[in-house]
Amino acid sequence: MTRETQLSEYLRARRELVRPADVGLPEGGVRRVAGLRREEVALLAGISADYYLRLEQGRDRNPSAQVLESIARVLLLDEAATRHLLGLAAPAPRRRRRPRREVVPEGTLRLLERVGIPGYIEGRYFDVLAVNPLAEALSPTLRVGRNRLRDLFLDPAEQALHPDWPGVAPQIVARFREAVGTDTDDERPARLVGELSLASERFRTLWARHDVNLGRPHVTHMLHPQVGELELDMEKLSIAGTDRQMVVLLHAAPGSPSGERLALLASLAASVGPVGAPGLPDGAASAARAETARGTVRE
Repeated sequence: MTRETQLSEYLRARRELVRPADVGLPEGGVRRVAGLRREEVALLAGISADYYLRLEQGRDRNPSAQVLESIARVLLLDEAATRHLLGLAAPAPRRRRRPRREVVPEGTLRLLERVGIPGYIEGRYFDVLAVNPLAEALSPTLRVGRNRLRDLFLDPAEQALHPDWPGVAPQIVARFREAVGTDTDDERPARLVGELSLASERFRTLWARHDVNLGRPHVTHMLHPQVGELELDMEKLSIAGTDRQMVVLLHAAPGSPSGERLALLASLAASVGPVGAPGLPDGAASAARAETARGTVRE
């Protein structure tokens, strides 16, 4: 998909989400279109209707930042959504960025093994690149090579862990679109979006909204089959020197009900040993997790 097409789809999707009353316009009786009309956007942004039409049809490749920011104000875009709009209209780089294998730094892998709370490494496109034993005990899909976006929409077992899944789903889709940005050189996100669009009506609906920022969840609620309800703080830390890899840590206040249940889960996980590849002894399972994390992602 070209940047012109992306810009066109983004403008159309966001226009359809704004009601006339949201920007001080009368409803004007029966309307044949969802949201604002093109000419209404143009009027409020101070540009001609013909020029806005060319933008929405992908026929103008060089809109100014001033024009785009005026349109962003009319479409009620926040800072992140405006930044995304400006990125879509920016000239594409002359050299295509060659997709590279995602490699987790050795020091980060050692930290993950010793941190003492559930943790995993998330790649740019939400692939699980590394995971510690307590995180594996927390969710059956937290395994190296899995993808968090795919599992949250296609795996019923993962959805069952999240009683607030209807609220989580829009947030993770918006984060994924923000992560993809304007990068059309890597086919991995395009294939993933295609797969999920075919398999999940909910994903297809959310993706069509073109949201890029719905806030960052700081607390996640889980209903674990062994220890019950968990309310966990989620911390995401950027890994320096990588292409947007994140350390994801889940923890609870010591002495709280969730803290006690998390401690119980840690005890249960320790009693059965780390979860690894079938047929591997415990030590080899841990080594397999680290070896896989050095670069294998699910394509």
